[in-house]
Amino acid sequence: MKNTIKKTILSAILLILVSATGTGQGVPVYDNTNFISFVKSLIESGKQTAELLKTVKFLKEQKENIDKVNDVIKQLKAIKELAKNNQRLFDLVQGDLREILNSPYIKSNEVTRISDSFDAIIENSLEGLDYIDQVLSSDNLKMTDAERATILKEKEQQSKEMVVEIEAKTRRYREIIAFREMQDKINNREAKY
Repeated sequence: MKNTIKKTILSAILLILVSATGTGQGVPVYDNTNFISFVKSLIESGKQTAELLKTVKFLKEQKENIDKVNDVIKQLKAIKELAKNNQRLFDLVQGDLREILNSPYIKSNEVTRISDSFDAIIENSLEGLDYIDQVLSSDNLKMTDAERATILKEKEQQSKEMVVEIEAKTRRYREIIAFREMQDKINNREAKY
């Protein structure tokens, strides 16, 4: 009896399997190879995306470094311009002031006023240089390089304005001297009638 039950169960299973394969033609087939290649391409895309993100981060850092270098270069140019303007300022005052004050057409009561006006400009220039020294050397002033460059550009502009002011004063005093010299020649000429 055991054999017949086994044969019956086996026949039933075979019958089910045979009928299942005959009707299974409309059922979708799972292709393991395509799925594996799809997963591999996803993993590869993830790696490429990670590399692109690293590249973007690297490029951002390099851009920040270039900006810092640009700001430092701007600071150096501004400092160079400031030094040039201040040197010109001192040269103008040293040479032109001496020439103006030594003129016989400048009155004694004007010497102090002329000297004081030139001294005020020089003092302003020196204060500007001290401030720039503090900006560049002090860590207490928490500034970015861009902020420092902006301040240096402002001071450079101020130094240019001081040079222009000194040149204008020098020109004005020379014109006063030339006028007084001409006036002296007119007043002291001999009449030839």
